[in-house]
Amino acid sequence: MIVENLPVPFDRRVWSQARTLQRAGYDVSVICPKGKDAETSYEELEGIHVYRHPLPIEAKGVLAYPLEYVSALVFELWLTLRIFFTRGFDVIHACNPPDTIFLIAGLFKLLAGTRFVFDHHDINPELYEAKFGRRDMFWRLLLWLERMTFKTADVSIATNGSYRRIAIERGGMHPGNVFVVRSGPDLTRMKILPPRPELKHGRKHLVGYVGVIGQQEGIDLLLHAIRSIVADHGRHDIHFGIVGGGPALKDMEALAVRLDVADYVTFTGRVPDQAFLEMLNTADVCVNPDRVNAMNDKSTMNKIMEYMALAKPIVQFELAEGRVSAGEASLYAKANDPKDMAAKIVALIDDPAQRQAMGDYGRARVLDALSWEHEAPKLLAAYDAVFEAPEAYAAPKPRHAE
Repeated sequence: MIVENLPVPFDRRVWSQARTLQRAGYDVSVICPKGKDAETSYEELEGIHVYRHPLPIEAKGVLAYPLEYVSALVFELWLTLRIFFTRGFDVIHACNPPDTIFLIAGLFKLLAGTRFVFDHHDINPELYEAKFGRRDMFWRLLLWLERMTFKTADVSIATNGSYRRIAIERGGMHPGNVFVVRSGPDLTRMKILPPRPELKHGRKHLVGYVGVIGQQEGIDLLLHAIRSIVADHGRHDIHFGIVGGGPALKDMEALAVRLDVADYVTFTGRVPDQAFLEMLNTADVCVNPDRVNAMNDKSTMNKIMEYMALAKPIVQFELAEGRVSAGEASLYAKANDPKDMAAKIVALIDDPAQRQAMGDYGRARVLDALSWEHEAPKLLAAYDAVFEAPEAYAAPKPRHAE
């Protein structure tokens, strides 16, 4: 498996998939970047071989992205060759972004007959447009890279129905070769814990967020909503815990100061599982401020189902896939309207009975349909299609997935 976006095991979707494949009899190697608390070049975790490479450039501007992607691709190719001549593999399982890993997969398909599974995490043309607000030569290049990735793939995995339609309609994939595998929370990891009142910093209530701190995640909108809660609603009894790291973290910390709400917000940066679980378990309400745009409207956010797994009521903007995931576990604010988000947060804080009902609904929905245990068989079905034999992963000799 090759992933560039996050180090393993912090990429929760990739780690769930790797563990599922390993338990089904596959020999799994993962190539990923180094990061905080994941700086070892090689280690074996739960029987999975993890190879990490430096990522010296973290892109922020348009011109920085090609530099990041090229440097990562060189490291990924080197480690793929290393694994090929030591452990070997039958499948390359590539997780975007970016849509450049097909170059490695195509090379090994041509020279060694390796199969290629494309795991479609982000729709990059829409992501580019959301970040930079234009459709230019880079946007057209991303469309071409996406088409080439789908053309090279033997099987593609979509995170939801919207992504499946893109794979078929825009990517030209045969419908029978596109499998929906949602990023269901792993309930062995998403544990309900006793609250930690000190995380409220002396206030009565806590609102929690967990995720990447980037441009399109809408943390700036959340901070403006906090400003409205304090200034317009006169509420000084609500604290906010924002868990996660990313390229916009420092900018968001500075914005909190400018809006005069820094005292109401704790930015933790990236933290171990225990710390973020303590924050979310202590929260009365959880929030998803992702902007309404073509990218987020079609994307399933891991954080939504993690909130639901912990029985937390949610406030988010009106997003198509957000509503598909959360249903009645969430209130939906007007698109990109921080004042409406503020009003809905306050209303939910002041209605404990509604919070309880929404949390119970979300938890039950995860248990009945959305947890990873419901998605793992779909991943294995995709691998059945790769090898065109239902008994492939049950064979005595393990297959290899990289």
